[in-house]
Amino acid sequence: MSLRQMEYFLAVVDEASFTRAAEVLHVSQPALSHQIKALERSVGGALLERMPRGVRLTPMGRAFRPHAERAVRSAAQARRAARAAADAEGGELHIAAVHSVAVGVLPDVFARWRAAHPHVVLHLHEYATSQALEEEVERGTADLAVGPAPADWPGTVVPVGEEEAVLVVPFDDRFAGRTTVTLPELTERHWIRCAMEPVVHGERFLDWACGLAGFAPRTAVWTEHTSTAVRMAAAGVGVCVAPSHIVRGAVGEDCTVLSHAPSWRRPMTVFARVPPTGAAEAFVELLRTSWPTPATSTSLTAQPG
Repeated sequence: MSLRQMEYFLAVVDEASFTRAAEVLHVSQPALSHQIKALERSVGGALLERMPRGVRLTPMGRAFRPHAERAVRSAAQARRAARAAADAEGGELHIAAVHSVAVGVLPDVFARWRAAHPHVVLHLHEYATSQALEEEVERGTADLAVGPAPADWPGTVVPVGEEEAVLVVPFDDRFAGRTTVTLPELTERHWIRCAMEPVVHGERFLDWACGLAGFAPRTAVWTEHTSTAVRMAAAGVGVCVAPSHIVRGAVGEDCTVLSHAPSWRRPMTVFARVPPTGAAEAFVELLRTSWPTPATSTSLTAQPG
């Protein structure tokens, strides 16, 4: 069994056709079929069912597929790590991040990186939740991940800063002249909720926080992306909770940003399967020194995880 055979197998599965897979791989169809048959002999059974129109996985093929995907990704990551270990002046770096970090923090960091290391190609992989982020990095999708501190992570974890969750209201809101607010003051308000909202103790963060304050939030709109929720709040549709860096970076001056009293903060990290070296290590150091500092100095009191 070889890595190339697994790559060929995955191409056939993705394309659902030997003909299209051969075109994608730039090999002849007989050569592709020969490699797949050799792979099936090595595992002891058929992985693919040949049909009049296309192919589909056999039960053995379904069991084999996730392991083949991990092997191919790990091999690609190993090649990138080997090149990055030599220096930070060539190759490519795959960075995974939750959406709020990708929008609110990484643009400035990527710009600084490109100025210092123009020959290193960056690939950004965005995820809606920290759970999806951890799962994909564990599978080998990226060299580094940027997000909330993972629980029981077996690899390397480097603290880089904090993320403050703030409340967003229109610039003409009755709270616009203030810098902080408490949840009980917002009991009668309607909220813009987001599918990317963190989960705390099995509950969405706003449900959890409002529950501690003695009320259930009234939902006005559900959105898919945090940046959309912020724009809705700025327009006066309702109040939303969002990371401070995405609000100030994506919206600007047409809304009011309020810290909760006491402030909501959680540690943010870079984590990886193996210790970063070369380009990856240089990127971690740049991110650590470039991480935006929250506007207020209140210590961490709640960690939306």
